[in-house]
Amino acid sequence: MKEFDYNLDYKNLEFTPNDKRYRIGRGEQGVLLVRPYTNIICKHWRFKTPKEAFISVSAILFLYNSYRNIKDFVGMDMCRKFLEMGFTRARRYANHKDGKKY
Repeated sequence: MKEFDYNLDYKNLEFTPNDKRYRIGRGEQGVLLVRPYTNIICKHWRFKTPKEAFISVSAILFLYNSYRNIKDFVGMDMCRKFLEMGFTRARRYANHKDGKKY
């Protein structure tokens, strides 16, 4: 698997569907860098309460299916990363009531 490329100038890049510059990377790598997907998905990403998380997951799954319908792999993978990141953050809150690992 090709590692996520942190050497690109992400502040000035706008990715397009199936952009060849996109690298999956491991886990959640690059989740907050790949625009415009990050900007779109971040609007819906909430996990502080179970109700917020349910609404968030529903919205992100809708986006995922929308990207899938137009065969936009980058959008699909970014949705996956946000869902994974929400899960790991929610587990942190479940395991550490103050939300801090250390």
